[in-house]
Amino acid sequence: MRISDKWKDYELIDCSEGERLERWGRVVLIRPDPQVIWKTEKKNPLWKKADARYFRSSTGGGKWEIYKKIPDRWTIDYGSLTFNIKTMGFKHTGLFPEQAANWDFVADIIKRQNRKVKVLNLFGYTGAATVSALKAGGEVTHVDASKGMVLWAKENSLSSQTDKMPVRWLVDDCIKFVRREIRRENHYDIIIMDPPSYGRGPGGEIWKLEDEVFNLCSLCTELLTDESLLFALNSYTTGLSPAVMQYILGAVVIPKFGGSVSADELGLPVTETGLCLPCGSTALWQK
Repeated sequence: MRISDKWKDYELIDCSEGERLERWGRVVLIRPDPQVIWKTEKKNPLWKKADARYFRSSTGGGKWEIYKKIPDRWTIDYGSLTFNIKTMGFKHTGLFPEQAANWDFVADIIKRQNRKVKVLNLFGYTGAATVSALKAGGEVTHVDASKGMVLWAKENSLSSQTDKMPVRWLVDDCIKFVRREIRRENHYDIIIMDPPSYGRGPGGEIWKLEDEVFNLCSLCTELLTDESLLFALNSYTTGLSPAVMQYILGAVVIPKFGGSVSADELGLPVTETGLCLPCGSTALWQK
């Protein structure tokens, strides 16, 4: 497991009975997590003193229950990066803190190069990976189907002081964008792909990860060259194991460009127990 353990503004305090107890800066939240199937004793007093809690509805969706006044939006830092956080629909806050391990990994690769590094961030969400790559010196193309998420990513870039760095912000369907880039004969040194389990494109296109991921990874190989450095595939879909993602990248990238593929779970340390909560997976092709 690759563990994101360098956080100071975020803390996974405890987790039990399908919920996480988390500190986001000074704000303490309780959020549901389907991976938390154990029923350990909730000893930490913050379980009863949280600022807000997200409750899922039996009919789908859910809502936040606010116990104390919290900002509509606040910021947390990760090293030199600053992210804007808010309580939003379906339990989210606009950031996946376990991905910090990937931000650091990609940033280190970019910093080691003595040349321009072109990065493509597909399904870029609120731009954490984009901002980290920019800060490391990369040139980034950020693509997401949601205009609101791209605007949020721009705000994170401004907060992290990377807004003047070389970046393209695009509201687009990722599959259609990749096909156009292939026709334009554009290429990238690093591809980061963090697709949702299910979603819709700007034109109402339905995306289901298990049905689309192999074909999209195959398409993306057309954007790589012999000088490319990395293809990172992330997943939060429980049915898509690290080994499955490793096989996909191994099948579509290695025959063309060689290199190797590794895969592992991502995790966050739990303060109360000293254990680690699994929070998704990443497969990495490297030259």
